[in-house]
Amino acid sequence: MRRNYRMLAAGLFLAMVFLLSGCSEQYIVLDPKGPIGQSQKDLIIISTVLCAVIIVPVLIMTAVIVWRYRDRPGSKAKYKPNWEHNTKLEVTWWSIPIVIIIILAAVTINYTYKLEPSRAIESEKAPITIQVTSMDWKWLFKYPGEDIATVNYVKFPEDRPVRFQLTSDTAMNSFWIPQLGGQLYSMSGMAMTLYLQADEQGSYYGSGANFNGKDFAQMTFKADAVSQEEYDAWIQEVKKDAPALTMDGYKELQKPGRSDVQLFSSFPEGLFEQIVTQYVEEGSTGAHAHHGASSDTSKNEGSSKNNDSETNTADASDQHNGHAGH
Repeated sequence: MRRNYRMLAAGLFLAMVFLLSGCSEQYIVLDPKGPIGQSQKDLIIISTVLCAVIIVPVLIMTAVIVWRYRDRPGSKAKYKPNWEHNTKLEVTWWSIPIVIIIILAAVTINYTYKLEPSRAIESEKAPITIQVTSMDWKWLFKYPGEDIATVNYVKFPEDRPVRFQLTSDTAMNSFWIPQLGGQLYSMSGMAMTLYLQADEQGSYYGSGANFNGKDFAQMTFKADAVSQEEYDAWIQEVKKDAPALTMDGYKELQKPGRSDVQLFSSFPEGLFEQIVTQYVEEGSTGAHAHHGASSDTSKNEGSSKNNDSETNTADASDQHNGHAGH
C-alpha cells in the first residue's frame, strides 16, 4: 500500500512539473528587454538564491529526519522526551539565517534606491515624455512633444529613455509593461513618474495590473519599440492621417467601456493637467495639486528641446512620485 502511495506522489510531482513547463513562455518578467527590467530580474534571482540557502537544507533535513526517525513496528529505540541543549548548534542554526537576512536587507536597500521609479535613466539620448491616463477600461497616451495621442497603443524608440507621466481619470490602476520594468500606480489627482527603456526592438505586452471593474481583463495595450527613423516616420504619419482628439472626443472616451486602438493627430492643450486637477477645488493648494505635471508649455516646444526642459522642470514633482512604485 505504501509503495502505491509513493508511486502516486511521484506521478503527481512529475505531472505538475510537466504542466508548469508548458507555461514557461508566459513568464515574461524573467525575459527583460530593458535596464530596469534586467535589474529587477537580478534582484529576484539574488533574493531567491539567498532564501534557498535556508529553505532547501531545512526541507531536506525535515524529510530525512521524519523518514529516518519514524516510528516503526518492532523499533527498539529508546524514548527520550527530554531535550539536551547544545550551544554550538544553537549558534549555528541562528547565525546562518541572521547573516542571510542582513545580506538580503543590504541588497534590497541598494536596489530600492537604484530602481526608484522617478529616477532618470542614464543615457546620452534625451528622454521622450509620454503622458498616460488610465480610464474605464482603456489607456490614453499623449505625446506632448509631438502633439499626438493614442488609445491602447504606445510606440517609442529603442535604446532611448521614456519618461511616463501617469494619472487616472477614474479609479486607481497600475501601469505595467512586464518586460521593461515593474508596475507603478496611476491615481486620480496625482501625476506619477516612471522611467523605462527598451534595449531592443519588439512588441511588448502592457496591461493594467490593478482590478478596477468589469472589463479589467481587457485593459491591455501593445508597446512597440522601434528604430528612431521608424518612430519619426510614424509620428508624421499620425499627424497627417489621423483625426484630432477634441474635448467632445475625450468625453466619449471617459464613458466606461472597452476600446480598439485609436490614433489622434492632436489633443486639447493642457488636457493632462486638467485630468490631474479635475478634483481639486478652485483656489485649493492641497497636496494633490502639487503632483500635477504641466503640459501647457511642453506642447509648444519641439520634441528634443521639450524633452530636455521637461526633465529639468519635473525634478521637484519627481521627488514626491517614487513612493508608489513597485
